[in-house]
Amino acid sequence: MTTSSRPAARTIVLSFIADLVLVIAFAALGRASHETEAFGPGLVMTAWPFVTALVIAWAASFVFQKPTALAPTGLIIWLVTAAGGLGIRVLSGDTAAVPFIIVATITLALFLLGWRLIVMLIAKRRARAMP
Repeated sequence: MTTSSRPAARTIVLSFIADLVLVIAFAALGRASHETEAFGPGLVMTAWPFVTALVIAWAASFVFQKPTALAPTGLIIWLVTAAGGLGIRVLSGDTAAVPFIIVATITLALFLLGWRLIVMLIAKRRARAMP
């Protein structure tokens, strides 16, 4: 963070990249769990609804103010990405069975909230260590 209350552009960009990589990893893991080529041409078809929802979440929220915050930023990003991705997936003619909805929601929570939780814990530890 800079001395002002706004995060540095680098923090914003790295936060978005982290979210993007994790959403793509979620899609690749899903493909691999179904014995499909994880990083084959189908990855784009699997990932695009969730990547689109992630971009919408970033564009429509105030994530730029505190991109690494667990709450509310992480919660907003997770909920919009999960619900929006599932919704876009269904609207585009694909399926979303209940087990997939559960696994997708939990996995995206672990990924999108998890790295923010780690950042928060590291920041708290550093703050306690400072004299």
